[in-house]
Amino acid sequence: MLLIAAALLTASVHSLGVIEAPGMPPAHHVTVASTTTTRIVPVDDVLSSASASASVSAPVATPVAAGASSTTAVRVDDLAAAHGRAFVEDLGALGAADLRSAATDRGVVATVQDDPPPAQTVAQWWSHLPADEQDRLLAHAPALVGNLEGVPYAVRDQANRATLTSGLADADLGAARAAMLGQVRDSLVQQAGDPRRFLVALDTRGSGRAAISIGDLDTAADVTVVVPGMFFTVTGQMTDFTNTANDLSREQATLAPLAATGNGSGAAVVAWMGYRTPDLSNILSLGLARTGAERLERTVAGLRVIRAGDQPRVNIVAHSYGSTTAMTALASGRMTADTLTVLGSPGSDVRTADDLAVATGQVFVGGAHSDPIAGSGYFGTDPGGASFGSTVLDLAGGADALSAGDVFRRPVGHNDYLKPGTASLHDVALIGIGRGDLVREQVRRGKSGGDGIVGASPDMYLVRPQDLQPRD
Repeated sequence: MLLIAAALLTASVHSLGVIEAPGMPPAHHVTVASTTTTRIVPVDDVLSSASASASVSAPVATPVAAGASSTTAVRVDDLAAAHGRAFVEDLGALGAADLRSAATDRGVVATVQDDPPPAQTVAQWWSHLPADEQDRLLAHAPALVGNLEGVPYAVRDQANRATLTSGLADADLGAARAAMLGQVRDSLVQQAGDPRRFLVALDTRGSGRAAISIGDLDTAADVTVVVPGMFFTVTGQMTDFTNTANDLSREQATLAPLAATGNGSGAAVVAWMGYRTPDLSNILSLGLARTGAERLERTVAGLRVIRAGDQPRVNIVAHSYGSTTAMTALASGRMTADTLTVLGSPGSDVRTADDLAVATGQVFVGGAHSDPIAGSGYFGTDPGGASFGSTVLDLAGGADALSAGDVFRRPVGHNDYLKPGTASLHDVALIGIGRGDLVREQVRRGKSGGDGIVGASPDMYLVRPQDLQPRD
């Protein structure tokens, strides 16, 4: 039955707005400790050909940090075999020419993308580098710097944009790669008045992976990571997916006067296409969800390290198969979130909300009218079930908001949850600014009213004029 439902969804996956995609929990402080480390000095790029040849196997007689007597030349092959702290130390030891080679070496790229050093290790290393060495790494190996969790997001944005620009200018760029990079390029176009977009992750291998933040992750008080579900690829949906994240950002901005107090200012919404999502050939497998969970864990860990001592509210919004991925991550013991909202979920092997590393009472579940996936329990326990312990969103507003007397229309089907004007988008925005209490109150009032429809009051929700119009 899941295969039949999945096939029915493919026809609508390209439409704009598709998402296949007040207390805080204890702060998850991660302190980046000051350490005295000996930095390996890069090999001089202008060595003569004879000395350059010798440098491959012999120590290089160059000045070193205090307390060290000598250092050894590092090759790209050494870097490809390194992991953890050794990886970043070897990366910093490469000269410019070797950095450029490393940025295209399959083994090195695979380490950065698939098995990177912990974010705290990267943050310690990066923060101890002199500014000129940071600039050198950024100039010669942007594809590596831009995807290391623990490097400041503004730096990663600069690096990934450089990778994108050089990729699009490649004379040997094939059609598939051009389409993928073109989607990323188009996703970075922002409308006047909207927050700046940051390209915080870019993996150009295969079908690609990418993450674009609407707003500044280095300073935002509220960070919402949107996780897509089946059929989503960078080539096919990155632009629509990023624009959907922008719709959520706009809704949060409208509700900003209601936001709970937090660390930082403003909000950021991340269109996180950071894992391979399933298609009809592998939709029945949980393998991609487990791999995606690990990648999501690293993404949030990077945010925690960058914002050590100044933790934002971290909200995860996950749709369809993405909800299975997100719940797997939050049950792993390696990731925490302040809120979790799942939409159109096929379930997971997580039994109750208590098994998720989410603040008490901050797990929300939405199921739209005529959504064949929501509540199905295809992959295990339905998070919207009575025994799970979540807050089930009241999305029973009228299909036509004006004729039903509702401010917001209800979402219909599997791909409608984050479209402008829907009750679900509005609820997700409230949750993302720390006002899940208003959503719970709405649910309580709806259930007590007997008809399942909440009479939302404009004074509570700061309704915009466009929300009073039906959406197509």
